[in-house]
Amino acid sequence: MFYLSDRIPLIPDDTYHPSEEKFDYRTSVQDDYLYREPVATKSCKPVNLAQKSKDPFETITNYKVDYVLHPLEKPYVHKYEKYKASEVPFDGLTTHKISYKGLAGQPAKLAKPYQAKPHHDLPFSSTTEFQEKYQTWPLPPLFTIKPAVYVPPVEKMDLHTTTQLHYTHPNGQPARMCRSLVQFKKSTEPFTSSSTVKEDYKPWQCKRTKPIIPAPDLTCPAEPTDYSTTFQTHYTPHPLSITKSCKPRWPGLRPWTPLEAKTTYTTSYTPKGTARCLASYKEPPGFVFKGTDEIGHKFFLPVFKGECSEELEICV
Repeated sequence: MFYLSDRIPLIPDDTYHPSEEKFDYRTSVQDDYLYREPVATKSCKPVNLAQKSKDPFETITNYKVDYVLHPLEKPYVHKYEKYKASEVPFDGLTTHKISYKGLAGQPAKLAKPYQAKPHHDLPFSSTTEFQEKYQTWPLPPLFTIKPAVYVPPVEKMDLHTTTQLHYTHPNGQPARMCRSLVQFKKSTEPFTSSSTVKEDYKPWQCKRTKPIIPAPDLTCPAEPTDYSTTFQTHYTPHPLSITKSCKPRWPGLRPWTPLEAKTTYTTSYTPKGTARCLASYKEPPGFVFKGTDEIGHKFFLPVFKGECSEELEICV
């Protein structure tokens, strides 16, 4: 293990000598910028010829002077008429019943077959086939015991019990309470909440155990840290290098000239004619028919071969 102070500095030990000249804090913009005086512009705002009056302001308007107050009419209140029951009896007729007369012709006949009604006045029998065939089994009569008739006794009832008759008091008097009739005086002292358990079983004197802290691996120095690094102790500042400004000087105001909308493309461009596609010819010029394939495509070979060794074929 080694510390930062044990390292050998690689920066040369040069002493820094700051310049004694006063720094003017000037920039290229401040040197090249020319201050222009403010231009006095002519105001186009019309002159306000209206003079302010010194008289107090009157809150009278044309509306207040010319307004005529009209009397208000009483609001209309609708009065509901009391309901009077009609004396004519209700006939139950509706507009449909009165005005509807039906279609012209004979009324429709009922398509339901005629069923003759039995001409007898016998009552309807509620018996079914199930009730007639499946009768209940005969059950024997239930054996019942007739309750005896209660006859109240003629003599009066003796309300004494066996305990009252046989267990009498030895001396002929009932036993008295053994509780002493001593009157206890109420103490006005405050209540002591101490008991036998609290006096005999007192809490143990236990001490709080200290936490087990492991021993530190590094021993911190007792002296305060100076917070200085190798860079701070061995760094040598150098003087600032003043760079020369390569910015060109301002040539001044340029004369206003209109922009010529001409480019090299517009002046040197030569339009070319549209060429017809060779596949649109039945027999393209400069090509010789070679043959057709299975699908029916025609192949043509150029008459004059160029520098390329591969042949150019056209499929039509």
